[in-house]
Parts: sequence; C-alpha cells; structure tokens
Amino acid sequence: MESMSITEARRVALRAQGLDRGRPDGPVTMRRLTGVVDRLNLLQIDSVNVLARAHLVPVFSRLGPYDTGLLERAAGRAPRRLVETWAHVASYVPTSTYPLLEWRRRAYEREAWGAISAVPQAHAHELDLVRSLVSELGPVTASRIHDELEKAGRTAPRSRLEWGWNWTTAKRCLEYLFFTGEVMSARRNGAFERCYDLSERVLPPALRHAPEVSDDDAVRRLLELGARAHGVGTARCFRDYFRLRGPRAQRALEDLVDAGVLVPVAVDGWAETTYRHRDAVVPRRAAGAALLSPFDPLVWERRRLEALFDVFYRIEIYVPAPQRRLGYYVLPFLQGEQITAMVDLKADRSAGVLRVVAAHRTPHGDGSTPAALAAELRLLATWLGLPEVAVAPAGDLAAGLTAELSDVRASSASSPPAAHGQPAAEA
Repeated sequence: MESMSITEARRVALRAQGLDRGRPDGPVTMRRLTGVVDRLNLLQIDSVNVLARAHLVPVFSRLGPYDTGLLERAAGRAPRRLVETWAHVASYVPTSTYPLLEWRRRAYEREAWGAISAVPQAHAHELDLVRSLVSELGPVTASRIHDELEKAGRTAPRSRLEWGWNWTTAKRCLEYLFFTGEVMSARRNGAFERCYDLSERVLPPALRHAPEVSDDDAVRRLLELGARAHGVGTARCFRDYFRLRGPRAQRALEDLVDAGVLVPVAVDGWAETTYRHRDAVVPRRAAGAALLSPFDPLVWERRRLEALFDVFYRIEIYVPAPQRRLGYYVLPFLQGEQITAMVDLKADRSAGVLRVVAAHRTPHGDGSTPAALAAELRLLATWLGLPEVAVAPAGDLAAGLTAELSDVRASSASSPPAAHGQPAAEA
C-alpha cells in the first residue's frame, strides 16, 4: 500500500481546496469565481450573518476581496452558472452537478426531514394552491405566498412569538417543492429570502433537456467529486461532502477503488482506512494564508480537521455562552500549512468595526502569527467595508494582535494618504 506522511496529506488537502498558495493577483472575474466553485463543487448556504453570509467567505478565503455581486449574478440571472439545491446541506452547486442530485429529490421521503417529507399528506390542499400561486406569481417569496393563503382562508395568521424553524404552512409547502425540484430559487432578495419559481423557468435549457443519470452513476460521480475536493481522506470524509449514505455509497466507493480513481494509502497517524484521489498533487510546500468560515469545506468534517491539522474546532453558536471554549462565531486561521489561531469575529456594521471578540493561539502558532493574522484581518475588514479592526482582551493572542494592529495604525497615520482609493465591495 502507498504510504504518505501527515505533512504530505495536509499539503494534498490544501492543494485540493486551492489554499496552498497566496491569492492570485488582479481583479476577481466571473471566470475566477466559477473556477473556485468548480474546484469546491459547492458553497454551503447558511442564514447566520454575524460576519458575512456563509457562502461568501470561502471565495474570499481563496481569492481575496471581490464583488459579491458576482455570486448574485451567477446564481440569480440567466444563464445561471450556479443553482441552489440540497447537496451537503442547502448549497449553491455548479449547474453541471444539479442532475447528479435528482435521486435525492425523488427519494424525499427518506432523504428529507419530517416537516418536509410529510407535506403531501399533511397539507395536500394547500400544496396544490401553492403550486398554482408560484406558477402565477413567481419568482415569489414564502411571505407573499403565506399572505395569499391567509387571504384565501387556507392558513392561520403567522406567529410572531417564535423564531428559527417556526415555518408557516406556505414555507413548508415551498420547501417540499424546493427539495423535490419542482420549484427552485430564482434568486435571493435583499433580506436573503428565496424567491421561488418553477424549475423550468430557472434551469438553463441544457439542464432541462439533459439525459437522466442513473442513481448508481450519480452517487459514484458525487463521491468522486467529494474525493477530488478533499484530495485525501477516509470514506466518511468523501461521503460527507454530499451527505451520501447506505449501500449505494459503499458500492460507489468499491467501484472507484476498483477503477483506480481512489488509491488506498496509509497516512502516518491516521488509523482509519484512507484513500488518495488519483489526480491529487502533493505540493513541495504550502504558503497560503486565509481565515476559514465555519462552513468552509476544509473544516466541515471536524474529525478530519483534527487528524490533518491537530487542532480542536467546533462551531459553538448554539452552545450557552459560559460553556463555549473558543467563542460564538470562530474562524480558524490557516498560516502556511498549519492552523495557528482561532478568532471569534463579528462585523459591527453600525460602528464600522470588525470586532475580534477573542483570539486564541493554537499549539502551532509562533512569533509570526500575530502579524500574519493582523494582515488577514485588515484585508477582511476592507472587503467588508469596515474601516477599523478592534481586538477585545480575550484569548492568549489578543495582546500580540492588538500590538500589531496598533503599529500599523501608527505607521499609516504618519504616511501621506494614497492618491487613489478603491471602495470595498459590501458583503
């Protein structure tokens, strides 16, 4: 069996994710943005906006400051390069990946959670009405559909007492139709609400008439995409990328090994059976730097992250404040080929401040970490349109980070202003 050191495996993973080198020079074009998405295969969507929307940050991590309107155009205007569907979870995927998930849409009774899979039985009459309303009004939000159902006396008034997953009947029906592919998200509005429309009015023509992909072939191709995006990992890592499970995923793994697409490798210190994608490259070094969203594909699978980078990381949004180890919305900081810091960040838009609520050094941080992290925070603040970075005195890296940022501010204050400025794109 082929063998690989943990350092080589880490570099393979970084190259596969496009994080092994510095960001490219020049403006971020649509071609560069779609290149990142094609490499990652998907961008996870999440409504938490304490820093920036989840799908926006992985692109910044790899390309630097960019106009987020590029993503809005790619997913919200014809001809669409990205579409929303259930992939890892709710995600933007390249249009070429959408047909590979048709089996999941058909298998909604097994693949969707109860509030969705029960809709045809629990809300049959409302479902038919919602279909008609989307056909007539689309693209349309769940709020508008609810209002129409309420006017027709087909649903109760919206409750204002709860939050989160307190979905109306209209929202449940729309999400069922979205999960099964009968409707799609034509775009997101300013409040980040889906604007639902009939799939035939959203999908590019080539997809509407694409040949059907068999379930076995689709799962095999999805598993291969997950393996390619990881470079190296366990079967669990590869399955998790598109949330594959069951005998079909196991057969897909065996087929890919038999075909030589996945090569079994023994990675030092990794006890589980591990595989390398045959196209994976081992860079001689990794020299990138990036803050990674909690929803970045590199950090999704926490056990894999711990095995490769020897760091503990969990998202603690739903953990009571006194029990949090690192903070509310913590981003790992990748410095070269190590994760050297964990920073709890908040975009205080009303004050124009990127707040570092806490900054913790990992065992792999060294004397260069404060300066490297300060540079990355300044770049992030610029992209978010926040003039200032403020560090709270929490965590063992806070003092060094404050000193680095203070030195830069003092240096900037003594220098003449630049002749030309460029406004940052809002996130």
